Amino acid sequence: MALVALVGAAGFRATPAVMLHPLHEEFRWPLATISAAVSVNLILYGLTAPFAAALMEKFGMRRVVSGALLLVAAGSGLTVFMNASWQLILCWGVLVGLGTGSMALAFVATVTGRWFVKRRGLVTGVLTAGGAAGQLVFLPLLATVVEKSGWRTAALIVAAAALAVVPLVVWRLRDHPSDLGVSAYGAAPDDPPPPPMTGGAAARALGALRAAAKTRPFWLLAGGFAICGATTNGLVGTHFIPAAHDHGMSETTAASLLALVGLFDIAGTIASGWLTDRVDSRVLLGAYYALRGGSLLVLPTLFAETVGPSMLVFIIFYGLDWVATVPPTVALCREYFGASGPVVFGWVFASHQFGAAIAATGAGLVRDQLGTYALAWYIAGALSIGAAVLSLLLRRGGRAVPVAIEPPAPKIPVGWRLRPAED
Repeated sequence: MALVALVGAAGFRATPAVMLHPLHEEFRWPLATISAAVSVNLILYGLTAPFAAALMEKFGMRRVVSGALLLVAAGSGLTVFMNASWQLILCWGVLVGLGTGSMALAFVATVTGRWFVKRRGLVTGVLTAGGAAGQLVFLPLLATVVEKSGWRTAALIVAAAALAVVPLVVWRLRDHPSDLGVSAYGAAPDDPPPPPMTGGAAARALGALRAAAKTRPFWLLAGGFAICGATTNGLVGTHFIPAAHDHGMSETTAASLLALVGLFDIAGTIASGWLTDRVDSRVLLGAYYALRGGSLLVLPTLFAETVGPSMLVFIIFYGLDWVATVPPTVALCREYFGASGPVVFGWVFASHQFGAAIAATGAGLVRDQLGTYALAWYIAGALSIGAAVLSLLLRRGGRAVPVAIEPPAPKIPVGWRLRPAED
């Protein structure tokens, strides 16, 4: 059931890519303005993740995911009534951003942490690949709908799909293995159950950030993941279709290529999860970022009116690397920060979305000012190589002290005194 929710969340998140030009043509809003709504979506998608992870610990995954799907349905459905750019920011930026952020990759970290002891890397890869599947399922369909029936029909389809998943989540999603009378996969019979969460969800999320921010690994992981977001969701996910359209390619064809990225990402991410169980995650991240940087540096020369063999090679190569970074990053958060790994990963993922937001708006400004996206692709390629360096700087041999989030001590009202315990 978690996989179904993740597939839907990825599909909902990918929708703005096929709506940029239709909204620009109908309302005459600059691409930078429309991209700003995408940036708000991306920022909230990331900022929501650590709080959603903490809320899932306190209230359960089923309640949080159900509420998130309702937010997505409301945000997407209300866009059909908008007539000003601020309404796009409110609906698709705020509501959909909050909803999809609650079903982001911190959800993956929570599921794998609760339900699996062995094969966590592989399962992380499979669940993350659900995002690619969502993109694969939704993008070509929505691009065709936009072309034939308009963007409003596409927005209503997204709203209906989100609502349709809510009953399934309520019916099938469970919070802990004990809810079904079983133990986590690979857990020993005498393993103690996880301790109950103490304190508020917001306090736990912020406490995890304060503690993790004092460590070097957190900033290296967050810096690399910010570049990851800039070079995937922010740039390619948002601007690949408009960039291809600039070179004469139809939006439906470009959307199909982006969906093909999702197809190969399924294989790449599952393979990355398998490798994460066997290979040093630092080495994996360094290799993934370096290969991505090389592919982005050659992309500007590949755009044309028709799809050539070289573009297909890029799609395959880039697709295998799209979110292959997630399993080793989740594993490193668990290694460095212990039981607080899922919440800390939520903050690392927030940096991913900040990078994506900057790239989404920045690429729109580059296109508005220069009339081409070429500079944006070159900058992204150079940044990816920088992320490879950050990953290889993560310390080897030994672990950082795990982050422990302690509940606050109870406050004693002024004027009260503690009475000594009687023997």
